Amino acid sequence: MPVLPNFITDPLWDQFRALLPERTITHPLGCHRPRIPDRVVFDKLLARLVLGGSYQQHADENCSATTMRARRDEWIRAGVFDAIHRLALGAYDQAVGLDLDDLVIDGCIVKAPCGGENTGRSPVDRGKSGLKRSLLVEGGGIPIGWVLAGANQNDSPLLRPTLEKLEVFGCHLPQNITVHLDAGYDSVTTRSLLEELGCDWQISPKGAFVPINHTRRWVVERTNAWHNRGFAALAKVTDRRAVVQDAWIALASAIIIIRRLVRRAWSIYRWGTRPARSP
Repeated sequence: MPVLPNFITDPLWDQFRALLPERTITHPLGCHRPRIPDRVVFDKLLARLVLGGSYQQHADENCSATTMRARRDEWIRAGVFDAIHRLALGAYDQAVGLDLDDLVIDGCIVKAPCGGENTGRSPVDRGKSGLKRSLLVEGGGIPIGWVLAGANQNDSPLLRPTLEKLEVFGCHLPQNITVHLDAGYDSVTTRSLLEELGCDWQISPKGAFVPINHTRRWVVERTNAWHNRGFAALAKVTDRRAVVQDAWIALASAIIIIRRLVRRAWSIYRWGTRPARSP
């Protein structure tokens, strides 16, 4: 049974395959051991992203754990994971439109029991190794960019590099942007940074309870839940290298965007094409 529906994996694979670098055969005789098809490895990596676990647990007679890691690294070096996320963003912007007038940023701490880069002692898990994602989403919750850091880092210093992820849009940004933040960012430093960048802000004040459904911040909490509940490899990070951690988030974010596109198209088809009832 596939880990994701075919209406998500098929268009995702079509775009992913188009981004793969052209392979050149360097064997002097032009022959070698048959290469495992890219689609087989892609499905194995998807299974690990969704179900979590080690590479050995997803290996079988069709694809070894060594092949999965080698092909993953090959695609990372080619920039395929980042490119698939950018393509998904562009498709959503063209079909639906990104709400860049309102941006929401928040941090999320997850387990990282193997340690490695971007990890630190988690203040919410008895000092165990953890990883923090500083996530930037647009007004509807579509993930735009993220910054990875140790779980012991504060949210505020990660604000500038997270906002810099908007460079993917170049100069195509609204004139007025409002950044929505929680009380952890309530400081003079944050306001000075946003003023420097020419952004307005809505920051929950420290010491005051503001229901999240009374703010625009609920969308980033929902996206964090999509990442953690839908992709076990993001909820418990066992990859030690930063480039691999970033690649998994990029692929998961592309899947989220495609799912939203399919949902939007289904809603329009279902409700927009229904015949009107006779009076």
